[in-house]
Amino acid sequence: MSNTEKRHHDPEKARHRRRQVLDAAAACFGRSGFHGASMAEISKAAGMSAGHIYNYFDSKDAIIAAFVEENVERVSALMRDLELKDDPLQALLDEVPRSVRDDLDPQTWILPLEITAEASRNPKIAAVARDADRRTREQFRKILKAGRMKHGLPVDDAVLEARMNVIITMFQGLPVRAVHNPEMNAEMLIDSFRMALRPLLFS
Repeated sequence: MSNTEKRHHDPEKARHRRRQVLDAAAACFGRSGFHGASMAEISKAAGMSAGHIYNYFDSKDAIIAAFVEENVERVSALMRDLELKDDPLQALLDEVPRSVRDDLDPQTWILPLEITAEASRNPKIAAVARDADRRTREQFRKILKAGRMKHGLPVDDAVLEARMNVIITMFQGLPVRAVHNPEMNAEMLIDSFRMALRPLLFS
């Protein structure tokens, strides 16, 4: 359990209640943004009083931090799957179609974009987001290093850091492009992502 959430005597019931709050908050944040969505709006969507919500989350910041942690868990699960592959670098290429389509789906990118915007002006959320990024980068770096060693490629720390940041930027930047240009051709993007990723991974 995140340290942004309160402890309860009935963990299962608490998990269910927190899920209610998070689902309601996701809908409200997606519709009104973090600042536009009030705790009163969230409590109405969750079907519980604002006071009840505070039994599970101290503030809207705590709710946002919970979304960040959920994303860390989602990404970590994907990376654990990559670690089990015989060739994690090729597996990354093979996952490009799914990754690109996910990043083009508004249901996937609405909250991450809100979190990024909030992190740009809220030091507490910035600290949470940076810690999450540090943890996922550490996991990704290990996968890249193991994959490159398997192919006999350089594993210099500076090279790994640069390649990793470019790859992350490509995928994190795609939702922004989807906002500005929603008519992008997904199949052409997939082909272009493969073309760009191959030398980053295998050279």
